[in-house]
Amino acid sequence: MRKIKSVTHAFLSRQLPVLICLIALPVAAQQQWQPIANDGLRDPAGPAVKVLQPPGEALSQLAPDTAGNQVRWVKALEQGQIHPLSSLHADTKIQTYERDMLLNLRGGMPVVRFPHGIHTKWLDCSNCHDHLFKKQAGATKISMFLILQGEQCGVCHGAVAFPLTECSRCHSTKREDALAELTRGAAETGVPLPATLPTAMAAPLPKAPEPAK
Repeated sequence: MRKIKSVTHAFLSRQLPVLICLIALPVAAQQQWQPIANDGLRDPAGPAVKVLQPPGEALSQLAPDTAGNQVRWVKALEQGQIHPLSSLHADTKIQTYERDMLLNLRGGMPVVRFPHGIHTKWLDCSNCHDHLFKKQAGATKISMFLILQGEQCGVCHGAVAFPLTECSRCHSTKREDALAELTRGAAETGVPLPATLPTAMAAPLPKAPEPAK
């Protein structure tokens, strides 16, 4: 029985992402903001219906998307449409980290490029480390099965960030391009790639621009 469960888990982890992408294709174009009274989240007879701003009114001025809450939040931030506070307290030390992580190096889908820089514009390191992901590259086994259960990346994606139906936003790098990038990084740093690649490795930092002459 334990072996059957293990095989089932492995199958679901590999096939669910593909099934989700296929199911999502006809859905994205149909999504619209629902009136608060009809969103299925609140009592239509409750006071919130008259007090809360309708989502369409609140979000329609922001960078549009075709999935989730239909807002490209990163683009809205970069275009200056929103100005989130970095912290509630002036003396809070803000940490940022720009290095990308290349994940799913041995999977069947394109490699995942995880951009730390985008995430640290919204989140503190402690939001994810170490209770969701250990800081050491490859120390946490990332599983689509767990993500679909609302764990790991699924804590945010599908809740407040773009949903898990947008496969290509994460699985965005061709496997051969990821390997070439890691190989270049190894040549620049003098640290050879391991004989067997782990499931996650840090991508090399971009070179600093040459000073103007």
